[in-house]
Amino acid sequence: MISAILLAAAVAIPNGFLLYEKAASKKDDNPETSWQVSGKKGAKLVVNPCDKAELGQAGRTSAKTVVYTAVPDFSKSEQVILYAAPADAARALRELRTALKTCGSSAYRYATSAVTLGDEAVRVSGQSYQGKKIGIGGERAVVARRANALVLYTQAGEWGKPATSDYARQTKDAKRMLAKICDIASC
Repeated sequence: MISAILLAAAVAIPNGFLLYEKAASKKDDNPETSWQVSGKKGAKLVVNPCDKAELGQAGRTSAKTVVYTAVPDFSKSEQVILYAAPADAARALRELRTALKTCGSSAYRYATSAVTLGDEAVRVSGQSYQGKKIGIGGERAVVARRANALVLYTQAGEWGKPATSDYARQTKDAKRMLAKICDIASC
């Protein structure tokens, strides 16, 4: 067990490991689209309802984030985070669940539901509201944990009322990443 924890602490997320990195590496001359790739261990969670830098930071050993933005209103992101131990990754997911319950406002609300992926996972919707009516704009995300790793997939854009189909891409990508995450996580 100790050797697995030490191995996890020593493992960095290799270049090209994330699903979106290949697309991000291609030359894109479109001025209305952009890719950003970051290997910063302290990067904010891409699902962060309170916009707090410290959310999910304790016990991290490495992180990699890829964000695609298309003007004016679409973005998607992929984030893989490794923690020193499975308990640290589980704590990060608990912190995120708490933040989803306590943050937001009457104009932008969050909702979650459990989903069967990895060791534990949550599906997240962030949605704009105009009074009591659903507005246009929001985000849909899947956040899953397997062992000492968190994987996060988001899409944001001009969403209307949340629907199960809104999570198809994020769920598919999370499943693909979870199938290979044990190459770098301490599963």
